[in-house]
Amino acid sequence: MKIAVMLARIFLGAVFFVFGLNGFFVFIQPPPMSGEAANFMGILISSGMLYVVKAVEVAGGLLLLLNRYPLLAITLLTPVAVTIFLFHFFLDPQLLPMAILIIAALGVLIYAYWEHFQVVLSNNPARK
Repeated sequence: MKIAVMLARIFLGAVFFVFGLNGFFVFIQPPPMSGEAANFMGILISSGMLYVVKAVEVAGGLLLLLNRYPLLAITLLTPVAVTIFLFHFFLDPQLLPMAILIIAALGVLIYAYWEHFQVVLSNNPARK
């Protein structure tokens, strides 16, 4: 299990760090989009929200690569990963396999750290 967690952490860290930086410096050209997918991305870009998402990706990816504050990184990246999956599931299935890999790797990390998340999900967390 330790090897699976390490591989998932490095994979997610690299994906989010590289593609997060790509949002700022565009060293990998994204595939062309059309229809609703292009409209969605256009709104993210014109509103400036894409830069917020990319900054979260860079920060979360770097934390995972450095193996520092993994719970914070998982918490930051989970909504981004779910949005990526839903975007590719509903609007642009071209990269859906990559989105599924991201969700699977995130699932491995959530499973590995589940005991730490139980406090957040508890109805009556212990008080000090």
